[in-house]
Amino acid sequence: QVRLVESGGGLVQPGESLRLSCAAPESISTFYDMAWYRQPPGTQRELIAHITSAGSINYADSVKNRFTISIDNAKKSLYLQMNSLKPEDTAVYYCNDQIRGFWGQGTQVTVSS
Repeated sequence: QVRLVESGGGLVQPGESLRLSCAAPESISTFYDMAWYRQPPGTQRELIAHITSAGSINYADSVKNRFTISIDNAKKSLYLQMNSLKPEDTAVYYCNDQIRGFWGQGTQVTVSS
């Protein structure tokens, strides 16, 4: 089963930043339509950021103006820059290939003082 690989999660204090990365396996040469989801404890997985190969980007209201999604196809990587983190951002974060339907294993982000 093809899987993406997320990294970059961890424990940070409120107001700090993290950058998540999502790497493609050998079988994928280019990212086209990608997204980041998150799943807070005890809740459903939610879409928080989406980017297309045409450059269209959308964010959930909860992360708008704090998070930035980007793709570097030279490195076959998807990123999520997260600034001004809040305790309510605590969740497992997943990257998703919207066209191929691939997911990563998730990376835990915990924001706590």
